[in-house]
Amino acid sequence: MVLEIVKPEEIEKRSMEIIASELGGRTWEEPRFSIIKRCIHTSADFEYADSLAFSDDAENIGVRLLRGGAHIVTDTKMAAAGINKNRLKSFGGEVHCYISDDDVIEEARRRGVTRAAVAMEKASALEGDVVYAIGNAPTALFSLCDLVRSGRARPSLVIGAPVGFVNIIESKEEIMKLGLPYIVARGRKGGSNIAATICNAMLYYGGR
Repeated sequence: MVLEIVKPEEIEKRSMEIIASELGGRTWEEPRFSIIKRCIHTSADFEYADSLAFSDDAENIGVRLLRGGAHIVTDTKMAAAGINKNRLKSFGGEVHCYISDDDVIEEARRRGVTRAAVAMEKASALEGDVVYAIGNAPTALFSLCDLVRSGRARPSLVIGAPVGFVNIIESKEEIMKLGLPYIVARGRKGGSNIAATICNAMLYYGGR
């Protein structure tokens, strides 16, 4: 076995070159291409080249929002941890995750619903532009749908990437019906790492 010697600072660049090569000449306009490549880079799963769904101009909307100081709401601490908060802060935004807040835990227990659903209700009180990055709980997406339909929330962009088997596909399809800007990992695949990766791809676009 012959190992390719790559300097640490060049590993990501080399990885992106390999991904581009294995895509066999398939390309997309930027920044969509960067988002797709980063999702593949994070997961080593080339299915994201076909499963990522974008509403009209969503990728450019996302870049403008994050560079304009929009805040990000996540459904898990893992997704929140994966987002480059220093980069986001430099544009004036913050990451919010309410999943472990005492009031959210108590309210979810009282009503017999998931903490993720209640966390979305709490997030709806945020003012200004808000990007919702959902990487785990389909109930977060369903809750968001209810909030939008009742006029209690108006997300500027929804990243829908819950992972699993129960109500996963349905939650993603539902969020795409609302007429909101969205980036969705259709099917069962996704995860907190993918939700964070999509955010970072838009944060990094145009240079770090």
